[in-house]
Amino acid sequence: MKPSRIAAAVAALVVSAGVAGAVELPFDQIEAGRYQAVLGDCAGCHTAPGGKPYAGGVALDTPFGTLVAPNITPDGATGIGNWSEEEFRRALKQGVGHSGKRLYPAMPYTAYTKMTDSDVAALWAYMRTVQPVSNAVQSNKLPFPFNIRLLMAGWNWINFTPGTFKSDPKKSAEWNRGAYIVEAAGHCSVCHAPKSALGADKGGLTGTVLQGWFAPNITGNLHDGVGPWSADDIVSYLKTGVGHGSVGSGPMREVIEASTSKMTDADLKAIAVYLKDLPAPDKAPKPVAADDPAMQTGARIYAANCSACHNGDGSGQGALFPKLAGNSAVQQGDPTSLIHIVLAGSQGAVTTAAPTTPAMPSLAWRLTDQQVADVLTYIRNSWGNAAHPVSPGAVGTLRGELKKGS
Repeated sequence: MKPSRIAAAVAALVVSAGVAGAVELPFDQIEAGRYQAVLGDCAGCHTAPGGKPYAGGVALDTPFGTLVAPNITPDGATGIGNWSEEEFRRALKQGVGHSGKRLYPAMPYTAYTKMTDSDVAALWAYMRTVQPVSNAVQSNKLPFPFNIRLLMAGWNWINFTPGTFKSDPKKSAEWNRGAYIVEAAGHCSVCHAPKSALGADKGGLTGTVLQGWFAPNITGNLHDGVGPWSADDIVSYLKTGVGHGSVGSGPMREVIEASTSKMTDADLKAIAVYLKDLPAPDKAPKPVAADDPAMQTGARIYAANCSACHNGDGSGQGALFPKLAGNSAVQQGDPTSLIHIVLAGSQGAVTTAAPTTPAMPSLAWRLTDQQVADVLTYIRNSWGNAAHPVSPGAVGTLRGELKKGS
């Protein structure tokens, strides 16, 4: 008998500690809630580096200013210990917290609204058992007028429709499970959906820029999406941080480490099945001509700085150095992530399944804006790749932003 089943048999009920009005909670429900926290990547936003679990303090940079993830431990004074279960449900599904406080959509209630009531109840049961931590967090650091929470009532009226997930009877149970994770608890649209001027999702998972990175197209697009990936490639990427020659980096590294690497293989496969089935236009741009000056200069820069790891033909070296030829991440419509990696370097995810993490050094000290633009233009248009050229202006802008943030 598995340990979880032994524990459930010995003690069918668990008492939540340190919470006002502590109640007895079913062990199986708590375990289900723990897994919901994994699916929702709650630790990713609410656990600061080196901090106590779920005690908050992670700064979230948005186009409108900075928000800080709050303490969601069951501490009565600084966490959610004085919340009711109904208030918790309203926060997740309607964006309205304790005492009617309006939440900002950095807390992805726009996706969580699709979670089932039973999953929300399970998550609530689990959060009641988390160690209470006294940690007061000032969440709202937005400038005027965005710091006025009442404005969110208008934002919700324009951009948010509460509801629950509706399965598609024409699709398999596996597809529907993947759709539920991606659209609800996994809230993939928060990073991967294009945004309106008001910061709302415009629909689709074709990518957008957030925090100096471009969250890529993850539809079934054959050019810059996951169309060429097998389901096993996607499972491997989400489980280990490496798949189809790509390495998870930037904010996705954190998602892999805290969330997807801890999901069940069945759920990862369901996600893969769903993503590969998402329709998207497959029109690719014409590649930049090989005799273009940027391509010729870029080839020389690549040979001197990149070929030792990625090989002269862009084939990479297994899980250690990603392949560049045919890599959908390389061919994204927006090169922001590539520029970021060249300027700031990158480190892959550290997971139980793949504890040895690949890394890329910063080349900002070595290459000018023009040189970065040329080498990336070359990489994005060699070995069968095709993508728009990179401008030195885009490199200079991101270089300046990275210096401000350092």
